[in-house]
Formats: sequence, structure tokens, C-alpha cells
Amino acid sequence: MSINQISPFVKVWYKWKALKLPWRRKFLAGHDLRGNTFWEFRIAGTNDPAGRWRRIVNMPSTTHYGDVKISPAWHQWLRYTRREPPSIEEQRADVVRQERMKVLAAEADARWTAKPGYVDAPGEMKGQPQPVLQQKRAPQEASEVKAEPKAESESTPTQPDGTDAQATEGVKLSREETWRRMQKQQPKPTEANPWAKTRGGPSEEWQPKAWQPPAPAPKKS
Repeated sequence: MSINQISPFVKVWYKWKALKLPWRRKFLAGHDLRGNTFWEFRIAGTNDPAGRWRRIVNMPSTTHYGDVKISPAWHQWLRYTRREPPSIEEQRADVVRQERMKVLAAEADARWTAKPGYVDAPGEMKGQPQPVLQQKRAPQEASEVKAEPKAESESTPTQPDGTDAQATEGVKLSREETWRRMQKQQPKPTEANPWAKTRGGPSEEWQPKAWQPPAPAPKKS
């Protein structure tokens, strides 16, 4: 945030304009750290002393309208949600607080980035470390997987005639598959179309005839 330096002459002028003299209809309420001045005034033609004063902000002539920024404290004062205008000490403390919050937010982001991510795959640079129990079970599972084919070959039952049970199962599956294909290839019986039945009404088969012009009438002699 850029803070404009105020010259001593401008400070004296601000103090003079802030005096609430009886003949004044507009006086200075305060200024912010960017050089914006805030005023209270009465509309011309209203002499009611109990009437509410209007509040307005004046920007420096060198500031573009798109670059104007008003602090939340002055926003509250302009909208009559704050009675007293904020002081210079309060505005400076708010700037220090904002800078401190930025530093703390950057430190929190750095700490969060340094932690291992739970979404990354295990074993990567930022991945979640594998549990100790899972690391111990991994070689045991690998040895069990290698020993399974041998155990299956030893426990495979054989029939009395010397053929394996797996071969018998394969023959049964091939027969069932052939039977299913034969059932699919059989033609399905065609169902009679109910709309093709003979219609019994005499007018149902009537069709309009082509138009024929009437014969010309004979001329009278």
C-alpha cells in the first residue's frame, strides 16, 4: 500500500478546515493515508440544525477514478454505520495488521506445501509414506503368490481313467456352449399380424374413385 506523505503546510490547512465554525456549511472530517479527504456538509437551502450532515469523499486530482481505494473504516463512516471517523493511528495500525496477515499466510502456505500430499502415489517425493505393516507384508504376499501354482498342481484331482478334472470341465463347457449356439440359430416362429385379418365391414375396403368430368349437356337448337 502506497502512503502519500503530507507536507506541513497541508497539515495546517487540514486543521483549519476541520474547525467547526458556526458560519461554515462544510468542514473536514479527516483524511486517509492515500491523500483522500472526507468532508461533512449541509445541502444549500436547508437550515434545520437537527438535520443530518451529508458525507462525501474527495480524491486528489492526479488520481484516476479506477485507482481510488477506500478503506473499510472510511466506508463505514460514509455509510453512517460509524459515528466517529477513523484516526491516523488507527489507519496505520490496520495497515500493519494487513501486512502481518500476508506474512503469516505465506508461512502457512509454505508449511502446507512441505507436508506430504495424501493424493500422490506412495513412494514418490511428496507421496504418503507406506505403513510399516504394509512394508512387512509385501514380501510375504509375493512368496505366497509364487507358491500358489505349485500347490494347485499338487492338489488337482484326477479321475480313475487318468484324465484330469479340468479337461472334463472343459468338455462340459464346450457342449453347453454348442447347445446355446444351436438354440440361438433356430428360426423363431413368425407371429401372425393382427392387422392383416380380413375386415368385415362393407365400408372398410372402400376407396375413392378418380374424378371424372360430367358429359356436356346437348345444345338446344
